Amino acid sequence: MTHDRPARQWGAPITRLSDEQWEQVRPVLEKCDPPRRIGRKRVDPRGALEAIIYRLHSGCTWNTLPKQYPDDSSVHRTYQRWQRLGVLDQLLDILEERTASGSETGAGPVRRHRGI
Repeated sequence: MTHDRPARQWGAPITRLSDEQWEQVRPVLEKCDPPRRIGRKRVDPRGALEAIIYRLHSGCTWNTLPKQYPDDSSVHRTYQRWQRLGVLDQLLDILEERTASGSETGAGPVRRHRGI
């Protein structure tokens, strides 16, 4: 028996970083996680970061990320790599600092991501 149910709606809005937010975090990625010279091309880092923030806000599983984001497996691999490198904490710190100061809205705050 198959059940044709609609996908669960998590209620979190689709996250999009402003150009200003992206310009704040891009240098960290370029320094700490530069593009690979050989091998499989990596997922778009801006899209991956937006998907990770969405997941942290919504609590959804990786395979239920909205289709507006890059492939869930690629985003998950990026999340794991950024966690391992300590890059994700740096990125979230930058975004939270900008949100806390009142200069930006949208992506933050997104803390409490450990163990996801």
